[in-house]
Amino acid sequence: MEQQRVTLANGIELDVVDTGPRDAPVLIFLHGFPESHRTWRHQIAHFSDRFRCIAPDQRGYRNSSKPQEVSAYTPDKLIGDIFQLANALDVKDFTIVGHDWGGAIAWGVAIGGQMNGRVTRCIIANAPHPAIFQKLLYTNEHQRKSSQYMRGFRDPTNDALVREHGLAAILMKEVKWDRPSQMEPEERGRLLTEWQDREAAFGMLNWYRASPIDVPPLEAPYALPDGWTPPPLPKLTIPTLVIWAMDDLALPAENLDGLDEVVEDLTIARVHDCGHFVPWEAPDKVNAAMEEFLERTA
Repeated sequence: MEQQRVTLANGIELDVVDTGPRDAPVLIFLHGFPESHRTWRHQIAHFSDRFRCIAPDQRGYRNSSKPQEVSAYTPDKLIGDIFQLANALDVKDFTIVGHDWGGAIAWGVAIGGQMNGRVTRCIIANAPHPAIFQKLLYTNEHQRKSSQYMRGFRDPTNDALVREHGLAAILMKEVKWDRPSQMEPEERGRLLTEWQDREAAFGMLNWYRASPIDVPPLEAPYALPDGWTPPPLPKLTIPTLVIWAMDDLALPAENLDGLDEVVEDLTIARVHDCGHFVPWEAPDKVNAAMEEFLERTA
């Protein structure tokens, strides 16, 4: 897919796919860790005949800007990038679509953009709502165990390993939930090459290092800390589709519990026999769920 270089008002430069009719409704696709715009290759191919499909390589990834300071990757900056991207491309309003970390940012974009009508719909694929995710990290053994890799990503003693061998080395050490056999060999090869970029490796890791999410060690009590309250986030009121691969080893299905309390207009599409990377592990099912949702909420 052809990309263009887009400079945001904050000086960040993003490589962006922008395809489809310019007068069509806009879908902005956000990829997660440790991928790129190509997470959404099947969806962009499917929808770009009748939607304007925009998919950036986000800050810290591939050839987009890769500031090396951790403070450059706080959620407010990553969310702000998406609104500034829409401004730069003269997009008035849009549906936000996100997977994994891209889904985490999509939650924030949707919550921030619903008030002024900028974001009209939200589609999330295997990305937990921040309030529910934090609660599970405190109370759910599966979620906490599956998220210990985040502690490894934040550990500066791993930096030498990354500098010497690239991102793949820390993935092999810390990640226990990947299913590489599910990816097309040429796509896997593409990622392995991209992961050799040391600046991008630290840019990607900085998403975790700047996140306020607290990941307790395994031996900590399974209970909410004294005085803990969920983050004071507004309820999401725009139509929202949550697509969830039920065999995700990183994010168990308990992340769906209580979603109806924080999302007013909620549709859940469960995808069985599929792992974490649902946009390309089960593209036909994702496309069908999106198709039905987009048609119904048009």
